Amino acid sequence: MKLHTMIFAALLALTLAACTSPTIPDPDPSADNGMSDSGNGADSSGFDDERLGRGEEIPADTMNDELTMIIYFDFDQSELRPEYADLLARHANRLANNSRTSVRLEGHADERGSREYNIGLGERRSQTVRRMLLIQGASAGQISTVSFGEERPAAFGSDEAAYEQNRRVEIKYTN
Repeated sequence: MKLHTMIFAALLALTLAACTSPTIPDPDPSADNGMSDSGNGADSSGFDDERLGRGEEIPADTMNDELTMIIYFDFDQSELRPEYADLLARHANRLANNSRTSVRLEGHADERGSREYNIGLGERRSQTVRRMLLIQGASAGQISTVSFGEERPAAFGSDEAAYEQNRRVEIKYTN
């Protein structure tokens, strides 16, 4: 009987030891951990107010021709409106003609829906714009995407006018 008790105690100790999670230190932010864009548009680097992905943003007023930098979407939709086809063709042409130019597509949503849902909706919207740019000649390495969901509204308020301005993808040229 004592042997069974010892075996049971040993199994219990092994089970408890297996259930504890080891403490994993935070990675060194300056170290290259191999997390990089593999061409699928995903970026594993963090985002903050000073550094939003690769490159420094080029202000819209320094662009040499007037291109709209915001694509708006209908409620709960990630399909492009037909009115943006020509605009995206011009953006794709600019990217295709200058391989050193890159863009960051920032997807946004209005405040309706859960935070997680709006992050996903913003991502679907930015991926829709990305696909259109790729189809029209831009290369995958020139385009990165990020979704802010409802976290960075263009307009504050809980009316349809504010919602319309917040359902968008912003095109940010970077260098």
